[in-house]
Amino acid sequence: MVDLDALRTRWLRTLLSVREGTRHPDPDVYADALLRRWQEPQRHYHTLTHLAAVLDHVDTLQAYADDPDAVRLAAWFHDAVYLPDRSENEERSAGLAERALPEAGVPERTTAEVARLVRLTVTHDPADDDRNGQVLCDADLAILASAPSVYAAYTAAVREEYHFVPNDAFRAGRAAVLRQLLDLPRLFRTPYGAERWEATARCNLGGELELLSS
Repeated sequence: MVDLDALRTRWLRTLLSVREGTRHPDPDVYADALLRRWQEPQRHYHTLTHLAAVLDHVDTLQAYADDPDAVRLAAWFHDAVYLPDRSENEERSAGLAERALPEAGVPERTTAEVARLVRLTVTHDPADDDRNGQVLCDADLAILASAPSVYAAYTAAVREEYHFVPNDAFRAGRAAVLRQLLDLPRLFRTPYGAERWEATARCNLGGELELLSS
């Protein structure tokens, strides 16, 4: 069970650390709006649990980021819009950040960076010099390096989100996603992720792909 008050506190701490000026709306208004989005009924994996996990991983990796708070804000927004039957979720999530953050007092340069990072989660393929992107993408993909039981629960939750897709079509689509990930030269770009998560994640992905192909 995710502690909503703890998440609100994390949001408040991050927002207050980056925003400029003093006359802005109550930051809790934005926290509540985001938390409502992350609790929508169509979500089974992309839930508050995922949000909290990504924020935890960003905290673990923050030393590798140039702007850890921008990465934290991007974590809040990266799946804020999530409809499994739509393909533009990341773009719409980035657009939401571009509308909400300036109103909340976040400067333009930080808002632009947050939106860029959210859009980067389409490919999870940051450039070699993109330290913020590497941290966000590693934090988002860390679930791939979970223990077998946790990974199995993750894949089951993803399937539940796509319950409307016939089995054969889902297996083909999911296999394509797995192959795309496995074809990346590296799944994890931070030194921590490369050392701690890469081998386990590739083992999990390969095992799932084998099951889907059998």
